[in-house]
Amino acid sequence: MEETTKKIAERMGCKYQAFEKGSDPKLVEKAYMAALENAKAGGYYPAIICLESYAVEVLLEGALGGGYDRQQILDSCQDNGQEILKERYASYTEYWEEGEINDFIGTETEGEVQREFIGYRSFRDGTLQEDTLLLEIPVKNPWEIIAYLPMGGWNECPSPEEMISICKYWYEKYEAVPALFTSDVMEFYAPKGLNGVDSLEAAKEQYAFCTDRVDQGTSTYKISELAAGLEQSVVWYFWWD
Repeated sequence: MEETTKKIAERMGCKYQAFEKGSDPKLVEKAYMAALENAKAGGYYPAIICLESYAVEVLLEGALGGGYDRQQILDSCQDNGQEILKERYASYTEYWEEGEINDFIGTETEGEVQREFIGYRSFRDGTLQEDTLLLEIPVKNPWEIIAYLPMGGWNECPSPEEMISICKYWYEKYEAVPALFTSDVMEFYAPKGLNGVDSLEAAKEQYAFCTDRVDQGTSTYKISELAAGLEQSVVWYFWWD
């Protein structure tokens, strides 16, 4: 384990498990599921963070640096996750004609199904790309994890405050929890899948949250391809370029 990994783990101030670069990602996922099962009784929610170089920089200069106030971030949030997503979707499609929107939605019936976390995997051999921590973050609600592991506020990525509101909305709607973080990737674990919600509705929300999920994460660049994959997925993947 890198010395920086140990430093971050200790400064987070919560229980943790560390997994070295090159380890089997399935070990992390197994540990996450065990931690999630005991989360509410234990007074925490688990989160995985892959400590690639920029994630380390963001943590040390932000959430673990001087002057960062988690409670202030939480207090500034509003209960408006649905409204944020609607506004973002409207802004992205504001100048489209009806035919363009219909074409963008499409009629795809097949899409990639995700049942495992992938954000911490090396493209080379599928092992952990960097040292990875499984943290037991002492929060009552899963959306509050973002105050401990803030990301966003750059390019098209929502701000940490907006992310907290969206995560709250998605937990209440789908029981999806923010689970895995890198500097530019976020994955949710959604054990109930879409929880009865229409897949196109869910896909539009996910596009509003992260346009790259469709623009760079599908082969047809259609909302319907994402929707088809979501119908059988329990992991939601987001990457901001």
